[in-house]
Amino acid sequence: MAIRITSGMMHTQLLGNLNNTMYSVNQLQEQVSTGRKINKASDDPVGATYALKYRSELKSNDQYQTNVDASLSLLNYTDSIMDQAGQVMTKLKELVVQGSSDTMSEADRTSIKNEVEELKKQMVDLGNSQLNDKYIFNGQQYDKKPYELSSTVTSYGDIDTDTGAISYTITSGVTLQANSSGSDFFGSSQDTDNVFDLMDKVIEDLDSGDSTDLANQLTGIESRTSKMLAERAEVGAITNRAELVQSRLESEEDNVTELQANTEDADIDKLMIQVTTAQTIYESALKAASSVMSTSLVDFMS
Repeated sequence: MAIRITSGMMHTQLLGNLNNTMYSVNQLQEQVSTGRKINKASDDPVGATYALKYRSELKSNDQYQTNVDASLSLLNYTDSIMDQAGQVMTKLKELVVQGSSDTMSEADRTSIKNEVEELKKQMVDLGNSQLNDKYIFNGQQYDKKPYELSSTVTSYGDIDTDTGAISYTITSGVTLQANSSGSDFFGSSQDTDNVFDLMDKVIEDLDSGDSTDLANQLTGIESRTSKMLAERAEVGAITNRAELVQSRLESEEDNVTELQANTEDADIDKLMIQVTTAQTIYESALKAASSVMSTSLVDFMS
């Protein structure tokens, strides 16, 4: 049975086709103007899901990189301070060797004692080093100066610093401790080779002229120097690990960014061709529509 096609049906179908063509043109033009082929979830539901996933991964990666940068800043600064402390220990050993010689006069020992006193002040300053207004050797109590005397604490050797860890999350579920305890590096109040106690003893022996006891301080100086070097080596190992993680995070960022671009970014050259083609089709459809829509009852009667 033949179906009768009315002019109303033709007009409805024609308008529907024109609207579809116009929608395609507008969609392509939107992609060209934004440079993105996914501007809303309905454009590509699967692609939109992946795009959201990549954005989340990049955001997390950015935070991890920020944490790694902060940890490296602390680690590198700590290493620099430890290096300076090591130089002080080297100088202290040289002065003790000189002062323990029987050929030294009282004036010479006084001069050496004055130098040791200055070295002690320098070591205290190093122990109170700050990065971004935070004391690096006082653990989680970084807002408090670790090496400070008071009415109850009269010797730096009696001070135990906070040992709390300053940790950073560098990847999912992985943290890294970036700080060192002053008690571990300079010595605790219980350590016989506490650097401040050693300096006090050296100053006393130089003042009293006891060259034998002064020479005996070399054992403690060498012991503390070895522990300082071991602590610095640990900082170096952690720094190497942080740098490796930093490199991996940068690589992951590049990979995810590329995946995101492949999912979201539009091929402008290809889109321009598609837009031109769609516009040509739309214009042709308009011309055809104008011809159909202009037909009247008089045309059928002629």
